[in-house]
Amino acid sequence: MSAPPLPAGLLDRATLAVGPGTGPAVAGELAALTGRPVLAYDTAGRLTGAHGAADAPLVLVGPTLPPALRGDPRVRWFHSVNAGVDALLDGGWPAGVLLTRTVGRMGERIGQYALAWVLADCQGVPGHLARTAARTWRREPSELAAGQTALVYGTGRIGTAVAEALRAAGVRTVGVGRGEHAPGGPFDERVTAEEDGAWLGRARFVVDALPLTEATRDFFADTRLSALGGATFLNVGRGGTVSLPALGRALAAGQVSAAVLDVLADEPPAPGHPVWELPRTTVTSHSAGITADTDITEDFRAGWQALREGRVPELAVRVGRGY
Repeated sequence: MSAPPLPAGLLDRATLAVGPGTGPAVAGELAALTGRPVLAYDTAGRLTGAHGAADAPLVLVGPTLPPALRGDPRVRWFHSVNAGVDALLDGGWPAGVLLTRTVGRMGERIGQYALAWVLADCQGVPGHLARTAARTWRREPSELAAGQTALVYGTGRIGTAVAEALRAAGVRTVGVGRGEHAPGGPFDERVTAEEDGAWLGRARFVVDALPLTEATRDFFADTRLSALGGATFLNVGRGGTVSLPALGRALAAGQVSAAVLDVLADEPPAPGHPVWELPRTTVTSHSAGITADTDITEDFRAGWQALREGRVPELAVRVGRGY
């Protein structure tokens, strides 16, 4: 469950601080929104700037929560500048601290990224690039995206945006998510992870948009990957949801025809990392859904408004589930 709405009046007394790497534009927007100075905190958890009352509640915005602040009872709300929060939840989350995350237009960006690679694959772009580099002339086969089937794992904001982008090109989308998700939206069909077996051998594309939880760690391992029938695999979710050794075996066997990996469990990978040895694989350096400053400030603004109205923010993390 996510933390309950903050007590009435808490925001009026709170001190706001931004963490390392959060740009001055974000701090300026938050100051304008809240009508108060915005402090900064460093990796050691030290606050700098014009302090209010020493016991004032703390509202923090940043990429990480340093251990010193993780145990500080003044911290009441942490807004992550990232969509993925598995690193924040590693080792547990402080009781009673509201955690929200940033999504912004990330889904739209990732949807266009997925569509770009689907179209590139259908049009033989990797082959064209290889021919150009080799200065050879040969036609590459192509196919239409329309009528192909894509399995999209994860039916939240990002998975939904991926399905919307793919459907615009006529791709049939099957969303794989939790059974509680209502039908409808951009998916032509929805199934649970226990029901995906009938689709694995029929999918032309498989898009991993899963969060990283205990239930999804190494979700794509030998059993699932070996059941594919030559699909192109794209990971825009979290690196830890894919077993790289299993992916390597599936690529070698032709069960996966090609892979596009935007995320890895270990980032950045060292020059000798096994991912560089995977055949027919492109690595795109966690670039599919770059977070803009406006994403951070708009999602914080929505959370701030919800809390002032006594509501749980839409982007509040359900800590028990991990997203």
